[in-house]
Amino acid sequence: MNDDLITLTAFGGDTIAQVLPRRGFNCISLRVLDEGTELEALWTAPDFVSGQARPASSGIPILFPFPGRLGGTSFEFEGRRYELEAGDALGNAIHGFVLNRPWPLIERSDSHVVGRFVASKDAPEVLSHWPADFQLTATYRVTRRQLSLFIVVENVGSGPLPFGLGLHPYFRVPLGGADAAQCRITVPVDKCWELKDMLPTGKMIPAAEAGLPRDGVEFGQAQFDHVFTALRSQDDTATATIRDPASGRSLKVTFDDTYRECVLYTPGH
Repeated sequence: MNDDLITLTAFGGDTIAQVLPRRGFNCISLRVLDEGTELEALWTAPDFVSGQARPASSGIPILFPFPGRLGGTSFEFEGRRYELEAGDALGNAIHGFVLNRPWPLIERSDSHVVGRFVASKDAPEVLSHWPADFQLTATYRVTRRQLSLFIVVENVGSGPLPFGLGLHPYFRVPLGGADAAQCRITVPVDKCWELKDMLPTGKMIPAAEAGLPRDGVEFGQAQFDHVFTALRSQDDTATATIRDPASGRSLKVTFDDTYRECVLYTPGH
């Protein structure tokens, strides 16, 4: 199948997503037509498709088998040391192996696409850097005003597979209003991991002390690169919200309770 930019549509074109398999199976665009106005929900660097922008800088990077940072460039598992590459300015390994590599397609229709990444087939060089072979199957699907991403993780190796899984979406504000600063961010969390040099110390503090009260915070007041935890879920799901008071529109991110942490990041752009 063609692994170039994939366009998914729903409801006669009122919801359109674009997925780029060759750069980590990243969804780089989600456009919604609402009352005659087309809104782009995701931010992507202009040179991302060409391969110039950083793989973690745009769209929805998929982070596996470790999201965020591991301290330094090595770790030990069951008595063996594994060497990794530094990926941030502090000399830490960051964001895993799959966000910057091509993913083969295994299925697609007008409204959905499935990609599958198998380490031993698609990046055999990483097997010496991680304890087990793995297979990641991801399905993007668009319905009316909604994008869903369903991911299956499988251990296809001979030993245990330690892993973490994360998504790194970049959302645009405002949502049709005039002022991004007035958009309110609400995340259902009660605690925040204390960080030192961007790595957790093991201590937790109340989320409000980290600048995120229960009723949320306006984007103009937000400066975050924080790891929150103690999520409040309902019916096994948690929902974070960005609301634009000027337009009355909201963007909601819903995820199941297998995710124990929620990172909130407000980049300069």
